[in-house]
Amino acid sequence: MKQKTRFKFLSLLAVVSIFTLILAACGSNTSTNSANEGGKEQTYTFKATHVTQETHVWHQTALKFGEELEKLSNGRMKLEIYPASQLGPEKDMVQQLETGAIDFGFLTNAYMSTRQESLNSWFMPFTFKSLDEAVQLRGSEPVLQMLKELESQGLVGLDFAFAGNRHILMKEGHIASPEDLKGKKIRIIGSPAIQDFWTAIGAGPTAMPLPEVYTSLQTGVIDGIDIDLDALVTEKYYEIADHLTLTNHLTFPTVIVMSKASFNKLSAEDQEIVKQAIKTAVDWGVQEALKREQENLETLKQAGVKVSELSDISAFEPAIKRVKDKYSQQSPIIQSFLEETIK
Repeated sequence: MKQKTRFKFLSLLAVVSIFTLILAACGSNTSTNSANEGGKEQTYTFKATHVTQETHVWHQTALKFGEELEKLSNGRMKLEIYPASQLGPEKDMVQQLETGAIDFGFLTNAYMSTRQESLNSWFMPFTFKSLDEAVQLRGSEPVLQMLKELESQGLVGLDFAFAGNRHILMKEGHIASPEDLKGKKIRIIGSPAIQDFWTAIGAGPTAMPLPEVYTSLQTGVIDGIDIDLDALVTEKYYEIADHLTLTNHLTFPTVIVMSKASFNKLSAEDQEIVKQAIKTAVDWGVQEALKREQENLETLKQAGVKVSELSDISAFEPAIKRVKDKYSQQSPIIQSFLEETIK
């Protein structure tokens, strides 16, 4: 009798355990909540991440994106933002995006260009005289092709936002020709095209994570940095290096992506809300970046930074041609992109 009772108890326990597992499986989702009772529309709490500080224009654009999502969805969509690499380096971010553990990433074009060759388009040296020129290509056909290619990595390419053009900050001296950079250790963002350009002009390009730059500049591990003005101000590198040459030698976009796994869970209507929200946010962010270019320059001058402008790039032409020829031959998208810049 006791054995029969024990068997019934174990059978009941097994049924309860199976039922619990089924409920847990049905309810598990890192980016969305279950549908509301009564057939109401789906609600979402998305996760987004990036590498910059909260004062940077990319973070402000992400905030704007969150506001637009919430407004267009009537409060059904909310965005949690994890800035300054809180969720790990970009390599880890991409892995989490691939699985859907993170929904949105504002990823540096530099890191992503190591995974997708066509993204080196943005890093063809001395292509844009100003940030405004770079922004004009945002909706061009080659750029749309770059975003489309990201699908092969489990990502939905949404848009490009910008932080500003790149310039050169040195601890000592301004830059007038490649001779001024010979043998100098320059911190760069890790990208094949950027590495090739700095090598071609005879400098010692040194890739390193953003958190290491301040100390490396301070201790002399590096002599200068390749930097946009927004990062220069927000990271306060001007406190230890005060010779800035405005070169506009590169532009610096972020690739805004969504996890394909997360995107595919959305209805067609909600997918359109995401696209519209990001477009509105980036439109705003681009204008904010353009405004900040001048404001940041004034901030640096007031802080005592010695500013010079590179007006003649003829000495850089051999290096420019070498890099552009190499990458346009490797990628038809890069070739098309460069053709767009001269139309």
